[in-house]
Amino acid sequence: MELAEIAFRPGQRLFAPSPPGCPGNVLENSCGFLTVLVGGAEVTSPEVASAEVTFCSLELSWKSTWEVQEGSMDQPSGRSFMQVLCEKYSPENFPYRRGPGMGVHVPATPQGSPMKDRLNLPSVLVLNSCGITCAGDENEIAAFCAHVFELDLSDNKLEDWHEVSKIVSNVPHLEFLNLSSNPLSLSVLERSCAGSFAGVRKLVLNNSKASWETVHTILQELPDLEELFLCLNDYETVSCSPVCCQSLKLLHITDNNLQDWTEIRKLGIMFPSLDTLILANNNLTTIEESEDSLARLFPNLRSINLHKSGLHCWEDIDKLNSFPKLEEVKLLGIPLLQSYTTEERRKLLIARLPSITKLNGSIVADSEREDSERFFIRYYMEFPEEEVPFRYHELVTKYGKLEPLAVVDLRPQSSAKVEVHFQDKVEEMSIRLDQTVAELKKHLKTVVQLSTSNMLLFYLDQEAPFGPEEMKYSSRALHSYGIRDGDKIYVEPRMK
Repeated sequence: MELAEIAFRPGQRLFAPSPPGCPGNVLENSCGFLTVLVGGAEVTSPEVASAEVTFCSLELSWKSTWEVQEGSMDQPSGRSFMQVLCEKYSPENFPYRRGPGMGVHVPATPQGSPMKDRLNLPSVLVLNSCGITCAGDENEIAAFCAHVFELDLSDNKLEDWHEVSKIVSNVPHLEFLNLSSNPLSLSVLERSCAGSFAGVRKLVLNNSKASWETVHTILQELPDLEELFLCLNDYETVSCSPVCCQSLKLLHITDNNLQDWTEIRKLGIMFPSLDTLILANNNLTTIEESEDSLARLFPNLRSINLHKSGLHCWEDIDKLNSFPKLEEVKLLGIPLLQSYTTEERRKLLIARLPSITKLNGSIVADSEREDSERFFIRYYMEFPEEEVPFRYHELVTKYGKLEPLAVVDLRPQSSAKVEVHFQDKVEEMSIRLDQTVAELKKHLKTVVQLSTSNMLLFYLDQEAPFGPEEMKYSSRALHSYGIRDGDKIYVEPRMK
């Protein structure tokens, strides 16, 4: 038996007489698509009030008019999840062939959703910005989405957690759920609803304005939650959950207003296994915690992001060393570093954070670490003793006291003082080395009283073992001769 499909509007019914050898059908469907279990089908007019459908197989040929009638089913306002799902993954997109005995071919699927091939549904569904307000028929969700493990419902109009629960409870293998930018703060999440999220490992609630009470309910019902996104929720404080979430590894809580460290420390209490903490754009002003306490609060923290925080003193940076497993730090755009050059920022940070292997997304190689630590010693060697950080003494113990680096100016010399010799006269002049031989001749006209066309120039390097070199190429720049202070230029009239 093969599948055939015909589109009709939600709330309508399809009535059809029985074909030879087939029972009669009165079928209805809220999502907008109907499945007819017959030999094959060719839909010639699916959107009019009555659709003519030709059924054909090797055994029989039968033609009938299917009448589409308005039903009385109550439909919720807005668009349902199933309606949007069927519209986006329309059967127009899956392959079919026409002809006797062929119809629409749907391959057998021993595993996964029994109906997923009808809509070409991938295992990752992206239904963002679709105006979804409700779930739709739960039986249809279960039939279509049994194989789905990622679902993006961001930027819709879901405001009732019960509707979200209807969707999620019928997607049994769901691991990733994005509910960002849905007005879910308008309803209360009950534990009975939150239980349907039990299998979710990654949950995104950015810009949902989810309350901490809602977050606590979720944490109690999601035993395997590993990643939680709570950005743009206008949090100014953190409310501690009565139960710790041992499974959470990553917390993304950027773009809130968590300025006080007393709020951040609550995150360590709630999530003791936290591996990655992303706190960018929170304007955190200082880390007010002892080193021992920091180690206990975040014993497993491997990566922390403090981009665009309000940190303004080196003592706060030094406290990051208290996290026993810290390997990666992100610290761009903080007030502390604004007065330093790009080179100074990176090298001073690397030298102060001996355990990190990645800074601001870039790997810290062993050679870069050594260069940075030596730079750190030389940077602070002229500071008063009371201003020298403790890290300086540690590095002096490691490398010894270093000599200041010699300042070598590799820029080409811009001018030189030379002796200009003409006949019996000698005049000391300062000449620009970026000018050409022709330009020098013009400059010497008033000195030697010769026209440029009647002037020959010779350059004598005071340290060269050879004699004077004629400066015969008018367009050649003087610096290319290697002229230095004390060298000599001889001027002679051209022989006629």
